[in-house]
Amino acid sequence: MAITGRVPLLLLLGLAPVVLRPGMGTVWLWLLAVILLVLADWALAPSPRAMTMSRRPPGTVRQGTPAVSELALSTEGGRTMRATVRDAWQPSAGASDNRHKVRVTRDAGTRVSTPLLPVRRGDLRASGVTVRCFGPLGLAARQATLDVPGTVRSLPPFDSRKHLPSRLARLRDLDGRSAVRVRGQGTEFDSLREYVRGDDVRSIDWRASARNRTVVVRTWQPERDRRVVLVLDTSRTSAGRVDDVPRIDSAMDAALLLAALAARAGDRIDFVAGDRQIRTRLRSAGARDVAATLQEAMADLEPVIAEADWTALAGAVTAMGRQRALVVLLTPLEPTAIEEGLLPVLPTLIRHHRVVLASVQDPALSAMAALHSDAAEVYDAAAAQQVLAQRRRTSDLLRALGADVVDAPAEALPPALADHYLALKARGLL
Repeated sequence: MAITGRVPLLLLLGLAPVVLRPGMGTVWLWLLAVILLVLADWALAPSPRAMTMSRRPPGTVRQGTPAVSELALSTEGGRTMRATVRDAWQPSAGASDNRHKVRVTRDAGTRVSTPLLPVRRGDLRASGVTVRCFGPLGLAARQATLDVPGTVRSLPPFDSRKHLPSRLARLRDLDGRSAVRVRGQGTEFDSLREYVRGDDVRSIDWRASARNRTVVVRTWQPERDRRVVLVLDTSRTSAGRVDDVPRIDSAMDAALLLAALAARAGDRIDFVAGDRQIRTRLRSAGARDVAATLQEAMADLEPVIAEADWTALAGAVTAMGRQRALVVLLTPLEPTAIEEGLLPVLPTLIRHHRVVLASVQDPALSAMAALHSDAAEVYDAAAAQQVLAQRRRTSDLLRALGADVVDAPAEALPPALADHYLALKARGLL
């Protein structure tokens, strides 16, 4: 049972009879009358379970993009139902204005809409629909919470999409100049031309030369159908926040931009995510909608408070194929975690692939290292400088082993990683 604000007002009206006829008997008599009215109103109120509901699926949206949950209400009985309906969702779904006053009849149902604004990734579910049906006097109501399943799938936002047009323009420029800059290298046949001094004799096409009066050589161009393997670390180090954004979300944003760019370049994209076990494994054939496919695969990924098993992750990369690939490790540049977990398996990866480590840098460390106003700030600055020095040593060690390191703040990491990919392409290193 639920009572409305009319009940206290009805009790206050009892002051009039008490003033006219003072006494405890009058008070108790009025109180009994109010209780009887409330009970009668509650008994006459329709049952909330007589209301039938169906939900239109909100569908799939990007995190931070509005969605709408729509309920269709109708009644099984012949009575008109006056009710308040609350469409409850888990807090991260961002439901607002979810209380609706409705009037439902048998002949004419009604629809109510609840705006949603997801603030987290993954499948966000409805908690239930609470229905409060009022009696004819509006003093009391019957209330029940009904299970009306509903899910909105929230995908990574892909905020770095704004950098894609400029990088695609650079990619087109590289494709236009590649024949002039690197022709003669690679493994894909390009054309035949006359032999000149300095050409590799192994490129002479003897059959074509036999049909001509001059010696003819084959020319080659770099392969376009290359592999890019994105490895997303979902271990404890990815749970840290930089500017109140989890590192794993920033790494996803960088992976999406690189995947969209590489797919437009004709490369095939593979994706692996894991910590102490493999969470997601995805193989792609270089489709132009690879970013949407990756968003679906990333939606449910959350950091796990455990160390990353880089042996298993490296094994997953190897299992996807032995063709040489660009392997991008999206993991924080944390010295202890890298030295104990990644370094033992890194030489094997570098022997077969081009390896790039992409890490989210925390600008707060550099800002803290520059403060020296008082004694407390000096100690903080010394600690920050020590952490920065350890990161630099780890970065230098990775480069000495043959890996590339892209360490940038969260907003700058996606374009920095894309620029590094384009630089490798321009130098013919992919």
